[in-house]
Amino acid sequence: MVTINYTDLSNAFEFISSCPPFEQIAYICIDTGAIYWVSNDIELEEEVPDDLETSDRYIAVPHKNDLNLGQSLALSFIDQTLPDAYNTVASYFRKRGAYRHFKELLQSQDLLEKWYAFEASASDAALLEWCQENDIQLINAPPV
Repeated sequence: MVTINYTDLSNAFEFISSCPPFEQIAYICIDTGAIYWVSNDIELEEEVPDDLETSDRYIAVPHKNDLNLGQSLALSFIDQTLPDAYNTVASYFRKRGAYRHFKELLQSQDLLEKWYAFEASASDAALLEWCQENDIQLINAPPV
């Protein structure tokens, strides 16, 4: 079982999830716990092993969509906090700019900070579960 710091994992997760899937990737070395970051768009200074994508010694850190933390989480939040706006928000996700419209609605209802707390809590819980499934022990993990 590999041990890593939760903050390092969380930072890698945010790095990956800040872009569409597969634009940025991070891998955890199961031997050392080192996290390697890879980007198609950003020149990173860190050297990465040549076999990151082919060796079974590395585990890819999931994107938020892999953990159902994208559209479904936003709709779950709306269902709990603004159920009358559910269909409106669902329609946002059928077009480009969905999150911008979603956050504008939340801002107009003074719910943006509540959304960020909800999203952070769900992300922490999903990452902790993912770590358990992948035999990754965490240092400084948040209570969930």
